[in-house]
Amino acid sequence: MTDILALLQCLHPYLTKTTLRQMSHILSAIITMTGRVTMLGISRWTEKGGSYRTIQRFYTTAIPWALIFWLFVRQHLVQPGRTYLLAGDESVVTKSGKATFGLDRFFASLAGKVIPSLAFFALSLIDVEQRRAYPTAVEQVMGSEADKAASQAKKKKAKKSATGPKKAGRPKGSRNRDKTQVVWTPELRLIHNMLQKQLCLVGHWLTITHLLLDGKFGHNNAVQMALSCGLHLVSKLRHDAALYFPYDGPYSGHGPRRKYGEKLNYAAIPTQYLQESSTQDDIQTYIYQATMRHKEFAAQLNVVIIRKHNVKTDKWAQVILFSSDLELTYSQLIDYYSLRFQIEFNFREAKQYWGLEDFMNTQDTAVTNAANLSLFMVNVAQVLMRHFRQQYTDFNVLDLKAFFRGHKYVAETLKLLPQKPEPILMTHIFEQVSQLGSIHYAPPSSISA
Repeated sequence: MTDILALLQCLHPYLTKTTLRQMSHILSAIITMTGRVTMLGISRWTEKGGSYRTIQRFYTTAIPWALIFWLFVRQHLVQPGRTYLLAGDESVVTKSGKATFGLDRFFASLAGKVIPSLAFFALSLIDVEQRRAYPTAVEQVMGSEADKAASQAKKKKAKKSATGPKKAGRPKGSRNRDKTQVVWTPELRLIHNMLQKQLCLVGHWLTITHLLLDGKFGHNNAVQMALSCGLHLVSKLRHDAALYFPYDGPYSGHGPRRKYGEKLNYAAIPTQYLQESSTQDDIQTYIYQATMRHKEFAAQLNVVIIRKHNVKTDKWAQVILFSSDLELTYSQLIDYYSLRFQIEFNFREAKQYWGLEDFMNTQDTAVTNAANLSLFMVNVAQVLMRHFRQQYTDFNVLDLKAFFRGHKYVAETLKLLPQKPEPILMTHIFEQVSQLGSIHYAPPSSISA
C-alpha cells in the first residue's frame, strides 16, 4: 500500500513534521473512508495519531496552500518539455445556516438561480499532451456591498433604457477612451493576484503563455487582465457578438485612420474564411477563422466561428471562440478551449469524493483548509492512480478508494489473529479483498483463482 507520508516529503521544508504527519493521516483516511468527508468522519477512519482533536488542530493551522500545491505538482506530475496551459473557473458550494465564513448568495448553474452558498475560484495547470488538469491554487470569492450596489445600478439602468427609445449617435460630450485602461472588478483583481502568485512560483520551470476562461470572461477587461500578466486569453464570445472585419481600404486623407470595416453577417460568412466542413447524422458543421475587431475590445481578436446546420429542421447554431493570440490556428484554439473543461472534472471529483460539498467548518482558516484540501486530494489521487493506469487504463477514483478500503479491512482483521499468515497467503488475501467494490481493477492472481 502506497505510503502517503512518502509522497508528502517534498513539502517538508515548508510544513512542520507535525503538520505533515497530520496531513498524511487525514489523506489516508479520506481515500479509504465512506460517507461524508467531515472532520468527525475522517477521525473515524484514521490510524493511531489521528484523533478528532488532532484533525481540529490541522484545520486551524495556517498553511501556504498555493506553494504546497505547486511543490507537489512539480515533484510528481509536471514533466519539463511538455506544453502547459492555465485554466480558471469558479465553483459554488451550497451551504445552510448563517455562521460560515464567506457565506453569501451566489449564482449556481446547476440550480439555475442564486442560492445561499460559498464560492471558490481555482486555477489548474493543464497538461496538453496528457489532457489532464492539476489544481494549483484556490481562493474564496467574497461578495461585497459594492458589488451588490453596482449590480442593482446596472439593472436599474437597463430597465430605464428599455422603457424609452434610445437616441441615435453618441451621447453629447462623450470622449474616446483608452480601452487598454480598464477598471477591474474585485473578481478580476482576485484572479490577477492569483495569476501573479502562480507565475512567480512556476518561474523558469515551465513556460505558460495562455489562460483559459469560460464565456463569463469573454470581454475586454479580462483580456487586459490576462495581458498584464503576460498571458494570452482564450475564451468565448456571445453567439450574436457584433464583429467587424478590419478596414483595409484607402485612407480618407483626414482624421484618424478607420479601424472597422464591414460588419460580419453570420448567415453569409465569406468562403475565404472557411477552414473545415463536415457532415455527420444530418448535422453540417462549418468552421471559420478570421482576424476580427469588436468595438468593446482594444485590439484585434483571433476569432473561430463554429456553425452547425440541422438539415432536417433547417436550424442553425453557432459558437464563437476567440483569443488575443493572433498566431493560434483554428484547431489549436478549439483544442485549447475544449481543454478548459478539464477543470470541471477537478471540481466534480473534489465534490463527489474529497469533501468539497461536505465540510461543516465555519471559521476563516478552517474553511480555507477544507476547500484547498479537497482539491489537493485531486492531485494526490492522480499520483496514486498513475501506477495502476499503466496496466488498467480505465482505473478511476472508485477503484482507488476500493483498493485502499480493502487494504484497511485486511490490516484491521490481521490484527485480531493470534498468528499472522504466511507472506504469500497475505499477499493473496490483500489482492482478493482489494478488488471488492472496484470496477476496473482485478489483480491477475485473483482472476486465475
